[in-house]
Amino acid sequence: MTARVFDAHFHIIDQRFPLVENNGYLPPEFTVTHFRERAAALQVTGGAVVSGSFQAFDQSYLIDALRQLGPGFVGVTQLPATVSDEEIAHLDAEGVRAVRFNVRRGGSETLDQLDTLARRVHEVAGWHTELYIDAADLPDLHATLSALPSVSIDHLGLTSEGLPHLLRLVETGTKVKATGFGRVDLDIDQTVRAIVKADPTALMFGSDLPSTRARRPFEDADLHRLADLVGAEHVEAVLHDNAAAHYRIGRS
Repeated sequence: MTARVFDAHFHIIDQRFPLVENNGYLPPEFTVTHFRERAAALQVTGGAVVSGSFQAFDQSYLIDALRQLGPGFVGVTQLPATVSDEEIAHLDAEGVRAVRFNVRRGGSETLDQLDTLARRVHEVAGWHTELYIDAADLPDLHATLSALPSVSIDHLGLTSEGLPHLLRLVETGTKVKATGFGRVDLDIDQTVRAIVKADPTALMFGSDLPSTRARRPFEDADLHRLADLVGAEHVEAVLHDNAAAHYRIGRS
């Protein structure tokens, strides 16, 4: 496989920075060095460092990771609704490009702040909003999410029950991360093909490294499986171009 890869979803876990126990769980370390070594064979040219539940609102680890990773890498952070516009602008200058709502695990702002905070970070810095959520829970949020400027959903929406609701959002412009194959409860082949059929610009590859709490960690075979599923026509878009555009790589 010769396609470039933008890894739209991975975590950096550096014990030099604050970690918050989440439901009794603290993750093992996975530093920038670990990521580079693990991703070396994947032809990764850029990616998105995503804040996990165990990092809550800490920004120090993320800024450090982005400075180490350099051009082509961006951040997805968690913010309280009380964050100032100045802090959003500062994080944007450091390479952060999205705010995350971790509905599944917590550690982020609550959904009652979703509309307000999502619109504010987009207005101040052009950021989009990401949700870690079971797509079965999307109907209650459909009106809000479909009206937001830019949204993505993690891990293929997690469950087969949620697929129809996920596809409804894809049809309104929502992006979906093809991540976490070892943590989802759905037919991966069917889901990937359905999303590409609905909107070939919607799907974005991510490794989910180091796959914290997944039933099985990411395997290189997951990337090759995705490439085979989307076919030659869409492989460059799904593995690189869709995410690079969504994260505004090369643009201010």
